[in-house]
Amino acid sequence: MRRTVTPRAALPDALLWAALAAPAPALGPLGLNEPRPWWQHAAGCAVLALAVALSRPRPVLALLLVAGLGLALSPSLFTLAYGPALAVLAYLLGRRAEGPRPALYAFAGLAAAGTPLVALRGVDPVVEWLVLIGTLLFGAVFPWLIGRYGRQHRALVAAGWSRAAQLEREQEIVADRARLRERARIAQDMHDSLGHELSLVALRAGALQVAPGLAPEHRAAAAELRGAAADATDRLREIIGILRDPSPPPLTPADETVAALVARAAASGLPVRLRAPREEARGAASMAARAAYRVVQEALTNAAKHAPGAEVTVDVEERPGETVVTVANGSAPGDGPGRARPPVTAPHGGTGLLGLRERVALAGGDFTAGPRDGGFRVRARLPHTAAAAGADSPVTRARGARTPVRGGSVPDGSALDGSVVDGLVPDGPVPDRSGAHPHLPPGTPLSGATPPDAFARARRATRRGIVMPFAVAGAGATVFVTAAFGWYAYVEAHSVLTPAGYAGLRVGTPYAAVAPVLPDREVADPPSDRAPAPPTGADCRYYRASGELFVSVDHYRLCFRDDRLVAKVRVPRAGTPHTVDQEERE
Repeated sequence: MRRTVTPRAALPDALLWAALAAPAPALGPLGLNEPRPWWQHAAGCAVLALAVALSRPRPVLALLLVAGLGLALSPSLFTLAYGPALAVLAYLLGRRAEGPRPALYAFAGLAAAGTPLVALRGVDPVVEWLVLIGTLLFGAVFPWLIGRYGRQHRALVAAGWSRAAQLEREQEIVADRARLRERARIAQDMHDSLGHELSLVALRAGALQVAPGLAPEHRAAAAELRGAAADATDRLREIIGILRDPSPPPLTPADETVAALVARAAASGLPVRLRAPREEARGAASMAARAAYRVVQEALTNAAKHAPGAEVTVDVEERPGETVVTVANGSAPGDGPGRARPPVTAPHGGTGLLGLRERVALAGGDFTAGPRDGGFRVRARLPHTAAAAGADSPVTRARGARTPVRGGSVPDGSALDGSVVDGLVPDGPVPDRSGAHPHLPPGTPLSGATPPDAFARARRATRRGIVMPFAVAGAGATVFVTAAFGWYAYVEAHSVLTPAGYAGLRVGTPYAAVAPVLPDREVADPPSDRAPAPPTGADCRYYRASGELFVSVDHYRLCFRDDRLVAKVRVPRAGTPHTVDQEERE
């Protein structure tokens, strides 16, 4: 994607170029840099302008251009003219580059390019190479790390706001899901309670309508009552269709036994007969008992609605470890053997049998419904070990397969962290933020759940990712400083000519006689500005008069010509009021 450059957008780059180009021409008049011709300044300004222009789309190339200017002036890369530009563009490289690899390649390339230039310069290569590495480390790598830290901090802040927005959206989705579940509970209660009662009202009104000896006006009122109950049932079904969620959670039925339910239906005029144990099975789980109640309630409602007047048989059989409920009705009076009216799917989208099938499956049982012997039969097998059976039920397996979760799953397929993954919301209960799950006792660890200190570990990992480069660079700086100090101490200690040795030298002595007295190394930065002019054609060497470090000391200058000592002089330390001692010449 190409970046459109406008005058307003180009102003910061222009100001940056002016600030980076200012030191080069200003250092010459101040005496801090060697004078250079104007065309070199113009070429440097042009290269800086190109580097600033490339600092956004190609920050690595911009850094290499400025580093090339520094290497052209000094093989050690240390220059006052372009050192600030190198540090600034290294910082911008850290802020604008995507990854660290290109920058590391650039730094390694600069070190590799500067090393042969240092070797070809002709001065002490170790000192120059240490200056090169120090300039790269402190003038490029550390500014780059600071820029990269700023980039990562900005990215972390943006990611934090994005995460907060995502959590807010997830909370809204969870709230919507809870609202839909509540609507599903209301719809189920309306269907199971009001639908059943309205069917019984219609049944009683129909019985009253055909009762003998009823006055005509009362018979018409009973017919209107029956029609109103039927209309109310249809409107209730429409409301349930709007409220009902495709997969409602299991609901708690009314606190009524199956025997009481059958007795109430028989009192309403439904020809129903119950075959069941005298006492409720104490070993049956509450979920199995509730499911059995709902199966009988829904089957009686459908029989009264679709086969009025037909005899209904409710059979509750208690077996070891399970309860089997069977509700069967014959054909309605006046219907032929082949005209049974199965109560499968009622008009306007009735969902009674669908809800029963899901409820029985959640309880771990089996559910069948269909025409039988000219009538209709509903049969449900409900195991008493509902908790264990529910884990292997078809609905549970389907939910666990179709509901991807982040952080693991529990037997009912619920997401452990209450989050939304791939646009799906968990069907089961949502744990709270503490990680507790409503199906497990307090304090029970959740397999695969995100531990409470997950975010703390993530923060520590991010902090390590930021601190580690600085630690590596700091360790490199420590090694560099230690190596530079060690080399400085070695050079200074091996370039000392003792005062006694200097006093014993005589002008005109052959070099072969002088060499045993001389130290191993010469001074790398001789005080030639404080020394007198050397003899014509002589090769002069400087030596330290003391082994003190980090202070200015006296120096001895010995000049040789034709392998003979032709002059010697003591150059006093900087800042002393006395002048150079009388020079001894041949």
